[in-house]
Amino acid sequence: MASSLISGLISHNYSADKITVTDPDQDKLGELKNQFGINTSTDNIQAVSNADVVVLAIKPQLMHEICEQIKQQVINKRPLIISIAAGIRSTDIDRWLGESNAIVRCMPNTPALIQAGATGLFANTNNSTAQKEIAEKILHSAGITLWVKEEAQLDAVTAVSGSGPAYFFLLIEAMQQAGVKLGLDADVAGQLAQQTALGAARMSIEGEDDPATLRSKVTSKGGTTAAAIASFEQNQFNDIVEQALTAARDRATELADQLGSL
Repeated sequence: MASSLISGLISHNYSADKITVTDPDQDKLGELKNQFGINTSTDNIQAVSNADVVVLAIKPQLMHEICEQIKQQVINKRPLIISIAAGIRSTDIDRWLGESNAIVRCMPNTPALIQAGATGLFANTNNSTAQKEIAEKILHSAGITLWVKEEAQLDAVTAVSGSGPAYFFLLIEAMQQAGVKLGLDADVAGQLAQQTALGAARMSIEGEDDPATLRSKVTSKGGTTAAAIASFEQNQFNDIVEQALTAARDRATELADQLGSL
């Protein structure tokens, strides 16, 4: 995810020499430096001491340790903190960093890797308007950005878009498998399912009609699409989706409770 943000920023003409990435893996740093021309370091403390914006693109399990490591530099410098670590609440990050920090917590998704992501953002009360704009600019480089008013809503964002790509991959996979059972070659069925998903998404995004209207327009009474939709509805498709997203939301909340207990 960090690589996708770097790529997005540079593609939007942000200067590479203003970006410093830290990582204990020298080989990974070498690859990033060669690819993007950015600054690299293994020293988190030094990097933070010179930063106006710190993006915490780390595994959630490492967040407490890293925050403790850079705490004094954050207190001294007071940079904007942007976290893209899933499941770590801004209140816990703030507590670990010494409190009263401007923190923007983000929930991006994997299509950010191709600058087609969707990111939900929440800013704590310590952020200025300018800092929120900076955070939005950084995350917008990898796709669309949407603000939520309450941090708890990020758990719903996780359920809808954070985990969402996997739901569509599952549907594409299921359509391909069904197509094979109906007599198509696997490659043909796969390409048809993939392109259909892409086309439907583009129509939904780029057109004037909402998804319900689009669906009704392609569902002729007594036709093939109507038969398929009726089958979905008979099997409680909407209920299945709601139950799945609720399970994802509840798990996100549970993880936040566990990870923030330190």
